Amino acid sequence: MKVILRNPRREIERSGATTVLALLAELDIVPESVLVIRNDELVTRDARLAADDVVEIRPVVSGGA
Repeated sequence: MKVILRNPRREIERSGATTVLALLAELDIVPESVLVIRNDELVTRDARLAADDVVEIRPVVSGGA
């Protein structure tokens, strides 16, 4: 699977299927700090990721005026 990380932007390749939560643990990322998008669709932490998925991990940004 192709994993795109933001801030800074980088890409990694990972083989095999996994869950979102397991992938985040493998990458040492706090689940509450990111949004995970699979093939242009937001997914939850318990979603299964296939080996051919494109996964984007974006940091959660909050703020106001």
